[in-house]
Amino acid sequence: MKNEPEKKQKIGSALVVGGGIGGMQASLDLAEAGIKVYLVDSKPSIGGVMSQLDKTFPTNDCAMCTIAPRLVSIGRHKDISVLTLSEVEKIEGEPGNFIATVRCRARFVDEDRCTGCGTCVANCPVRFIPQPLDGYADVQLSPETKTLVDNIIAEHRFRQGPLMPILQSINVAFNYFPEDVMKYVSRQLEIPLTSILRVASFYNAFSLKPRGKHIINVCMGTTCYVRGGERLMDRFGELLNVKPEETTPDMLFTLKSVRCIGCCGLAPAVMIGEAVYGKLAVKDIQGIIKKYRGNGHAPHDH
Repeated sequence: MKNEPEKKQKIGSALVVGGGIGGMQASLDLAEAGIKVYLVDSKPSIGGVMSQLDKTFPTNDCAMCTIAPRLVSIGRHKDISVLTLSEVEKIEGEPGNFIATVRCRARFVDEDRCTGCGTCVANCPVRFIPQPLDGYADVQLSPETKTLVDNIIAEHRFRQGPLMPILQSINVAFNYFPEDVMKYVSRQLEIPLTSILRVASFYNAFSLKPRGKHIINVCMGTTCYVRGGERLMDRFGELLNVKPEETTPDMLFTLKSVRCIGCCGLAPAVMIGEAVYGKLAVKDIQGIIKKYRGNGHAPHDH
């Protein structure tokens, strides 16, 4: 009997294109069989469309609960290499003996040191064009404003972490953050404007837009909401002819919604400046507004 020619042994790795639920499961099955797997996906991360879903048909199972164990297993498996932001350009050879050319797009971060903090996204030079400090050298402030801001900066400049107290003092002085003042502070402290704006836009007590003399904070926390906080907000908006987060044309009132003012025992509660109005009824609102319009200053706390 004539000996049959020996078959070529198929060795090497497997290439899985697409990191959806099917690609992830195929990669795990191949890797468990002892085959080195390269999982390629054009997106920044694997998971596919399923990661965007809430429930899956027809079992109504949680989509993330379905893919999360597979994501963890793939990340821990020694025989699976994930190539994201990558595309297969060409494949040469035959089944069992081929060479694939994969183009990997640059991430501009060191993946080995990435912790997923998101700082790179906030400072991305593609999305946000960095503004040099020299660009603010020509900022012109009025003599009164410049003197005020210089005094604030001088008071806090040599403190550890001076930015927050400086912003707090500017907020008290102007009731918001004027653009020219922010650029001037950026120049004087040698802190990028993006870093200052990140702090200024984070806290609810700060504003980048002009606000009214009296800020009406209507509590919408759980206790205040169930006891009529929404009705109070509607009544304030009706009498002032503004919506939440808007300011009256005379710059006297700004209407805001806040999550909690720490007065659950007085719900529903409203805070105007430093004055707290607890167990407030809709019928009382018109009188409160009239007091602020007439006196021009804050009445006593309630």
